[in-house]
Amino acid sequence: MSGSVLQGVQERKAGSTERRRARSRPVLAVGLLGAVALLLLSVLASLAVGSGDVSLRDVLDGVFDPNLDVKGQLIVQEVRIPRTVAGLLAGAALGLAGTVMQGVARNPLADPQLLGVNAGASVAVVCSISFFGFTLATQYIWFGFLGALLAALLVYGVGSLGREGATPVKLALAGAATSAVLTSVTSAVLLQDRDSYDRFRFWQLGALTARDADVLWQVSPFVAAGALLALLLGPQLNALSLGDDLARGLGQRVGVARLVSALAVVLLCGAATVVAGPIGFVGLAVPHAARLITGPDYRWVLPYSMVLAPVMLLVADIVGRVVAPPGEVQVGVVTAAIGCVPFIWLVRRRKQVEL
Repeated sequence: MSGSVLQGVQERKAGSTERRRARSRPVLAVGLLGAVALLLLSVLASLAVGSGDVSLRDVLDGVFDPNLDVKGQLIVQEVRIPRTVAGLLAGAALGLAGTVMQGVARNPLADPQLLGVNAGASVAVVCSISFFGFTLATQYIWFGFLGALLAALLVYGVGSLGREGATPVKLALAGAATSAVLTSVTSAVLLQDRDSYDRFRFWQLGALTARDADVLWQVSPFVAAGALLALLLGPQLNALSLGDDLARGLGQRVGVARLVSALAVVLLCGAATVVAGPIGFVGLAVPHAARLITGPDYRWVLPYSMVLAPVMLLVADIVGRVVAPPGEVQVGVVTAAIGCVPFIWLVRRRKQVEL
């Protein structure tokens, strides 16, 4: 008798859990639509706000029916549309890469900057410019991917030393050390080659400027491929967050999941670095903000991060345009400045940021 009662209680709990999940999915879907609407507003603001005299009419005509004889429409076509597209591509790539890295490493501090992947892409790009004379992003894009891949392999190899394997703490320490070394190498190369330093000192801080349509078109397929792989990893990341042993017990192929995750991160980080330079903080902070909304389910954290990260990057770029006229503050500086306060608040809400 007691067994049947216990079974009934368990069935009611399971039914209640399923009902809560069923109610939460529409809410999360509506929230995601709201995030998309916020992204569209950010795109419109990125096209309309800046030091140039551009009206809303110029923005609409510059997008849908451009007349390059009109100064405002010329600014929209030649400057602000490429800049906005660069923000969309780099933001989505960084948001997804940071989320995947946090899920695989089971470390809330994992992101492309802290784990050295951005630094690897940067040093490869800078070396290709200084040693091989490449001047166009279409020439050195492959070096960005190669550098990101080698840095990821180095961090994982160092973090895997020892009997316990690649623990979250060891990966974080290996990433921090690798990032410091590679950043020093990048600085040494740039200081030895003044032309390269003058050309890329702003890019090194992170910037969305000086990216023409050819570069964006060439990078877009890599961002799309990396984003597709990342979005498909939701169930695998949910399992990996429980630990490797439990993930295997749930039928997940842990090695394959890590390999696909690494491929997605390399594609996303390499493309983002080529487009905007080594921008930090976006891949670290945005997944925590998304997790605050969605909970720990990576099937929702990933799309939310993909939408919210470009919002953060575009807003930071807009702030950088208007905060110090007639000059600009690079977007990599602004992301750290405007993102640190809400991130500290998130960290203080410890239950919300645990993985």
